[in-house]
Amino acid sequence: MTSPAPLVPAREGIVDAVRAAIGDAFVSAKNEVSEVSIDVARESVADVLTKLRDELEYQQLMEIAGVDYPERAERFEVVYHLLSVTRNHRLRVRVSTDEDHAVPTVTGVYPVAGWLEREVFDMYGVAFAGHPDLRRILTDYGFTGHPQRKDFPLTGHVELRYSEEEKRVVYEPVSLAQDFRDFDFLSPWEGAEYVMPGDEKAQPEAPGAPSPLKADDIKKPEQVKAAAPRPTPKTTDHGGQTGAGAKANKAAATTTRKRKPKGGEGT
Repeated sequence: MTSPAPLVPAREGIVDAVRAAIGDAFVSAKNEVSEVSIDVARESVADVLTKLRDELEYQQLMEIAGVDYPERAERFEVVYHLLSVTRNHRLRVRVSTDEDHAVPTVTGVYPVAGWLEREVFDMYGVAFAGHPDLRRILTDYGFTGHPQRKDFPLTGHVELRYSEEEKRVVYEPVSLAQDFRDFDFLSPWEGAEYVMPGDEKAQPEAPGAPSPLKADDIKKPEQVKAAAPRPTPKTTDHGGQTGAGAKANKAAATTTRKRKPKGGEGT
């Protein structure tokens, strides 16, 4: 089976070459599934990348990524992804840090790191010592916190909206108007054990799936019409119930003879 992506040829002896080039800054290395990761000392990262660029031909810095491990003493990892155009090989360099210790900037080695370090600072709060313009780049100036941290709430701390009264965008504390915003990501597919707001109105079904009706159980229109009760017809037993009779007929005939035609005498 062919690979869906171009295969990157392995660079034999790259770990030993990196260890010899960076010396005491080398901490550890990992080579798995043809991907090489080098852990180096935080304070030496700029010198390490300079040697990798000049001596081992890693000409391009493709990305700087942040990773958060809250259970570690140094919870953050800053990962540099390098590319050797001449050797067609990629190398991953990692350093560890925390909220109190800044990582030396590598903007002097790779100028593209200026924006990449600002992204890591914005998303994770990692500081880079010596950066010429370290400020937020993805979030707004008044944003609170760092969104990619594992302890950052999914709903955020503040929200912004356009105020018709002030005619500008304003920041306000997050107010969740919907009760269903309180998600439980640990609940199984069967649903949470507690009752969600509004579910108390639902009536549980009987155990088991409902059985469909058989053909004999379905009533036809003729059967429904025959089973419906018939209305009782209105009947009268004698003339006193309707006001009719010989006396009423005689009075009605006399009244009819006394009426004159509406058209006059000539009609």
